[in-house]
Amino acid sequence: MKTIKEVFTIFKQNLAAIYDAQETEAITLMVLIEILNSSKATIKAFPENELILTQQEEVNNILTQLKTGKPLQYALGYAEFYGLKFIVNPSVLIPRPETEELVQWAIESIGSGQLAVVSVLDIGTGSGCIAISLKKNLPGAEVSAIDISTEALQTAKENAKLNDVNVNFIEADILNIKSEIEIPESEIIISNPPYVTLTDKKQMHTNVTNFEPDTALFVPEDDPLLFYKAIADFAVDNLADGGLLFFEINESLGKETVAILESKGFKNIELRQDMSGRDRMIKAKHD
Repeated sequence: MKTIKEVFTIFKQNLAAIYDAQETEAITLMVLIEILNSSKATIKAFPENELILTQQEEVNNILTQLKTGKPLQYALGYAEFYGLKFIVNPSVLIPRPETEELVQWAIESIGSGQLAVVSVLDIGTGSGCIAISLKKNLPGAEVSAIDISTEALQTAKENAKLNDVNVNFIEADILNIKSEIEIPESEIIISNPPYVTLTDKKQMHTNVTNFEPDTALFVPEDDPLLFYKAIADFAVDNLADGGLLFFEINESLGKETVAILESKGFKNIELRQDMSGRDRMIKAKHD
């Protein structure tokens, strides 16, 4: 029988080439919390507790996946986001803490009375984490979400059901919106579109570049703001007067993204930093 302490040692030995010791310990702890259905405090307090055979098999299965570089969330099949649980798989990005900050900003803007929100549109919804979190916290809003990927939308629909909310999911390409696709006018448009350049890609961990969907991440090196321009153009025609546009952005292109919005006539443009002090979010008003 393996003990909890032995599991930590085995993970540290097997994942040393991929993660540093602190990351490996955090990953091991998350795996044990899931498999043992236990708390962090209990696992830390009783390192000599033994795993039963089925638990050992589950731990070994996850370790085998992690050794390939697969992200922990894909190995577990879910991720936490804004206090909710989301199914994740290689058809969707793993939700990030920075995106939680974007959701929080949108909710604060609505709650402060800046906008009496009736409808919200999430562009490039992926797992549905933004749209579903907004609907959960703004139950009176009509929330719609679009994505180009059929597989991503299927995952998003499963997540809406999992979190007991009603979101209108629409399959569409924001770079080529067809006239027959009906997308409602919204008081809020929010998006975390692809913005990673090939230069950025070289600095990213392989557990992102080798496993998460390219279409949700990468943009041409010569046109890194491709999606921002397209969404801004769409918002000019589909965002209600006085409505708000929220973006998660490439930290290196904050000023350039602001300039695009200024050129389209948006007002009260605010560039905000994330918890790490990086330019990562923009809010703009449509007059």
